This record gives sequence, C-alpha cells and structure tokens, in this order.
Amino acid sequence: MTSPLTTRLRTHWATLAPREQALVLAAAAVVGLAVLWWLLLAPALHTLREAPARHAALDAQLQRMHALQAEALQLKDAPRAQGGEALRTLRGTLTQQLGAAAQLSVAGDRATVTLKGVPAEALAHWLAQARAGARAVPLEARLVRTAGAPDTPARWDGTLVLALPAE
Repeated sequence: MTSPLTTRLRTHWATLAPREQALVLAAAAVVGLAVLWWLLLAPALHTLREAPARHAALDAQLQRMHALQAEALQLKDAPRAQGGEALRTLRGTLTQQLGAAAQLSVAGDRATVTLKGVPAEALAHWLAQARAGARAVPLEARLVRTAGAPDTPARWDGTLVLALPAE
C-alpha cells in the first residue's frame, strides 16, 4: 500500500524530462554527500586533528600526577617530626625563607603565621618546606595581594593557620 504523497511524487517524476531527472538525481547526490560529510567524516577528521594536542596535554597531566605521587611517597617514607621538633623546623624555615616579613605564634597544635609583604615565590617555597620538613598542614589562609608596580612580583599580606603534627 502506497501513501498519497508517494503516488504524487512518482507521477511528478514521470512527467519530468530525462535531463530534469538527471539534475534532480545529481542534486540529491550532492545533498547526500554533504550530509555524509557533516555527520560522519568532518567530526572524525576534527578529532584526528585535535588528537596530538590532547595527547600532549594528557601526557603533561600524567607527568604531573607521577611527580605528585613521588612527592607523596617521599613524604610518607620520611621520618615523622614530633611536636617540638616540628615547631623548631617550622621556625627555622620561616626565619630562613621569609625573615622579618613573617611572625609565628603557636597555640596548642596550631601555628599562626602573620605575613607582611612576602613575595609569592618565597611564600610558596616556604609552604613546601613547612609541609615536607615540619609536616605542617595549612588549615586556613587569609591573604591579600598588595598592590605594587606592574613589573614587580606579587607580594602577600595576611595570616596562615597551620596544623602541627601530633606529639
């Protein structure tokens, strides 16, 4: 059983001249090829073109993960600093790395560091040393970037609260 639309299309097709039928078939072929390109080939070629960049990004992410894993294993295997020893290490690295720009106060198992104009790079390096050497973990940070000249490195004011290891 054929639908009325199919019947009308067949009748109209029969009334077309052979040249018109050939042109309609050519147009249908062009439209069909365009649809095939947009739905099947173009997305695959796009994925193929982007693959090297995505692969490089994933490789970089994998290397970073391996570095973090190695750091975690190193911290895990390092001898644990006890409370007094951790505090001495923390004070030593604070004085050595940040100097007079930082003040340390201790209350129980918490150490509060007050910063005044500390360069960002020095702060990051000190935090890494505090975590690795004293096993101090940042709990709270209230930092404000101080405005300076556009060519000067960032400086920070504020406080950091660190948890010291249990004795």
